[in-house]
Amino acid sequence: MTKPSIAVEQEGGTARVIVSGEMLTQSLSGVEDAFRATRPDAAHVTVDMSEIDALDTGGAWLIADLKNRCSAMGATVAFDGLKPAHSALLETVSENIPKDIPAEAPPKGFMPWLESLGQSTVGAGRDTMSILGFLGLTLHRLGRTMIMPWRLRRAAVVSQMEETGFKALPIVALMGFLIGVVLAFQGATQLKQFGAEIFVVELISISVLRELGILLTAIIVAGRSGSAFTASIGSMKVQEEIDAMRTLGLDPIEVLVIPRVLALLIMLPILGFVADIAGLFGGALMSWIDLGVSPGMFITRLKENTSVWHLAVGLIKAPFFAMVIGVIACWQAMQVKGSAQSVGQRTTASVVQSIFMVIAIDALFSIFFSEIGV
Repeated sequence: MTKPSIAVEQEGGTARVIVSGEMLTQSLSGVEDAFRATRPDAAHVTVDMSEIDALDTGGAWLIADLKNRCSAMGATVAFDGLKPAHSALLETVSENIPKDIPAEAPPKGFMPWLESLGQSTVGAGRDTMSILGFLGLTLHRLGRTMIMPWRLRRAAVVSQMEETGFKALPIVALMGFLIGVVLAFQGATQLKQFGAEIFVVELISISVLRELGILLTAIIVAGRSGSAFTASIGSMKVQEEIDAMRTLGLDPIEVLVIPRVLALLIMLPILGFVADIAGLFGGALMSWIDLGVSPGMFITRLKENTSVWHLAVGLIKAPFFAMVIGVIACWQAMQVKGSAQSVGQRTTASVVQSIFMVIAIDALFSIFFSEIGV
């Protein structure tokens, strides 16, 4: 069997492409890249086929594709040494190569826009009802677990607590510390203009304890742990492991969702507290360096002017943030449809929706606490 080959001889404005060997489908893998890379820069191209020993549909397609590429570059293409049988096959293949179909322009006008808006609204409504149903199912399984604690998978809960909490401590502490540093530095810059540098303590403590500590911690957890929940359960959905669980009589909500939600409910308040302490430490350090507020003075003003309710307001939000992050992440995982691409799309949607809902809930809590005077 003669291996197929392609060679180009170019002189001035003409080029000669020599195709030889047995151009059969089973032997074309070695020359496909060479054919695709052949783009003679000439006005006249001659394809020499006199040395072709055999030709089938696959070989004819490569030659026809080469001809079309040269023609698209403005060259005239001629064949030399073409056998009658090969000529008929090449002509048939050339006529049946699919042409590039231009993409259909999207419909324009008010009615298509209204139709698209209606479809988006209906889809959003379905998703809302689906996630509310999933939330109810999760709360039901959570309540049943509290009533019957022997059903709880303790090993899974401890493992998820380690993944979502213990391993997140360094990044959460660093984030809290840097937030405290930034608040102290920016606050000092502004307060110096009014000779009120000492009030930087209240600025740092109230901002970190009430809002920034727990909010930024929840955002980090949503991006770190929420995405991990969606990816891991979504991969199980793709590999049909969840269907296998149901076949074995296991409840996927009880086995997969409850341990993750419980781990977040336990660990997010702890992570928020760590972020608060780190933020206060960073703010105190920067206040000492930049403003000369000693650690003793910082602690004294912190005790005198910062109520314990500022810390409580932040930590009260933590379980709600944890529930939202856990439910959205697991619900998105359950919506995965049989491909790795779907896992990636759902993971992205999980992070975006979790962060949005965390910020929205934080805004609602701010309004609520403001109305009740806390």
